[in-house]
Amino acid sequence: MKRALGSKIAMYTALSIGALAFLFPFFYMIVGSLQTNVDPSPAGAFPNPANLTLDNYAAINGRIDLLQGLVNSGIFTGGVILGTVVFGVLAGYALAILRWRGRGATFALALLVQVVPFQLLMIPLYVMIARDYGLADSYLGMILPFFINSTAVVIFRQYFLQLPKELFDAARIDGSNEFRLLWSVALPLVRPALLTVVLLTFIGPWNEFLWPFLITKDAGMQPLAVSLANFISNIAASTANPFGAMMAGAVVLAAPAVALFLVFQRYFTSNDLGSGVKG
Repeated sequence: MKRALGSKIAMYTALSIGALAFLFPFFYMIVGSLQTNVDPSPAGAFPNPANLTLDNYAAINGRIDLLQGLVNSGIFTGGVILGTVVFGVLAGYALAILRWRGRGATFALALLVQVVPFQLLMIPLYVMIARDYGLADSYLGMILPFFINSTAVVIFRQYFLQLPKELFDAARIDGSNEFRLLWSVALPLVRPALLTVVLLTFIGPWNEFLWPFLITKDAGMQPLAVSLANFISNIAASTANPFGAMMAGAVVLAAPAVALFLVFQRYFTSNDLGSGVKG
């Protein structure tokens, strides 16, 4: 009993130390964004309360529109998530549940696409979207290259494969079509996959810099990640507290992603997929 208690205490102690080590950079970023006079040493993580201010947020907001940047990032990310979920669900269901010729080759192609670096496709995509389609400086131009995600297709396919086939056979006997099966039978049982895909997809476009930087020249259309990069490169040196302003921008960019994970972390549990079948 004492040995088990000691092991549990040691485990929780190690986990707590690890959690603090991972959280410290975020804490330091927040503290740095609130400092009037920069203290880059480790002691700066515990500043004098008299040295704390919100002026850094006002300073960076005066140089770049943080709210507009957040709106642009939200539209860009939301459009990517919408396309990823819709096409991922449809393609994953077709690859896992339906029987059709070429299904294996299509799945192999989806796996092969994942090993092709996006940087190899960036120039032809830019020429096609900006010159041929005329979608430069538009939300659609930012979203299109990321609208379909092969990783999401693979995730949904693997979840759909775990569903008991008896559920689909019973629903088909009752006269349900495939779209009704997908909406009423399959989707409720793969809710963890939906949340996983949304959270994993969110990080990519939210932090994406290179493609929005290429496709948007209008500062009013640029996501926050691009606006912050331009601020750091061209404007930060002219501010009274460049370090604090950069940390303030980083906090604004990171806050939605951190909040999303904190809100939805409890949903990262697997459903009892066999609960829909008796016997």
